[in-house]
Amino acid sequence: MPVRLRALSSRVFPHGPLDVVRQVVLFAAAYWLYRYTRGWVDDPQGATVAFENARNLISIEQATGLFIEPNVHAWTGGWQVAMDVASWIYINAQSTIILAALVFIYVFHNDRFYFVRNMFVVAMAIAIVGYVVYPTAPPRFFPEWGFQDAVAGFTGVNHDDVEVNALFNPYAAVPSMHCCNAILIGWSLAQMCKWRAAKIWWALYPFVMVWVVVATANHWTLDAVLGAATAAVSFYAARWLARARPDAWAFTPVKATA
Repeated sequence: MPVRLRALSSRVFPHGPLDVVRQVVLFAAAYWLYRYTRGWVDDPQGATVAFENARNLISIEQATGLFIEPNVHAWTGGWQVAMDVASWIYINAQSTIILAALVFIYVFHNDRFYFVRNMFVVAMAIAIVGYVVYPTAPPRFFPEWGFQDAVAGFTGVNHDDVEVNALFNPYAAVPSMHCCNAILIGWSLAQMCKWRAAKIWWALYPFVMVWVVVATANHWTLDAVLGAATAAVSFYAARWLARARPDAWAFTPVKATA
């Protein structure tokens, strides 16, 4: 039994319990900074700016042919099962799915975890700047375009609920971290999973997420585009950081040679 316990401990804590604590603290700090951005838009003037920024995005999308949100939202809304699936994915994407994926990578692909972690840290830093500089109201705040709060309808909990609103920044739309994180997790897992079906699912997961955020009226199309751009910058930043510690921070660590 002690041998099995040691094997389990080395699997769960490959670098000791302290390393797990460091990773938790790092992600918790990133979330705290995200929550801090609420203070920039909680006042009436901040909300006014967020709505004006959203209208500017609509104008840009209309001029470039990207304003597909009303059609996607209406089409998905015609299939209640599809809208429920989209809402479920949206709710769990940034919590259950991300946490499960990070734990899986840490436990079973620990040598690649730190590259993925660095991508997340860079992405969140970029996102926080975006939320402060360009707060944007999501489509669900524009019923005049036919948008409804699909997630609120699915859960029965309104986004305006005080307890719910205290956890999230309602104007944190640019960039879409749902789409950014879907790329960081999806395309990383697509390279780690051995099952062909799993590889295909995770490779397609970012595209599914674009449909999810648009169909549920939580993001504009440009939010998704900027989320993808954030993921790209984060990837190249993580590659650059890996030069400092190629044996630990590279996606495929370079083993030291004598």
